[in-house]
Amino acid sequence: MHTVLIILLVLVSIALITVVLLQSGKSAGLSGAISGGAEQLFGKQKARGLDLVLHRATVILSVLFFILTILVSYVVQ
Repeated sequence: MHTVLIILLVLVSIALITVVLLQSGKSAGLSGAISGGAEQLFGKQKARGLDLVLHRATVILSVLFFILTILVSYVVQ
């Protein structure tokens, strides 16, 4: 059981790292800094397309990561 949880934890960790690295940055250079400030003042626009999919995948993978980490620590005890 412990080995299976560790393998799942490693796979989820690699997937989480990959998804985070695939996401576009909030600010891309000087134009991103200017529009980023305006975005904070006037509210966020809805993310669409690939950014939305990557955001949802990040949330799901991070929840799985925390659950698996807690399970691994529980099984060890």
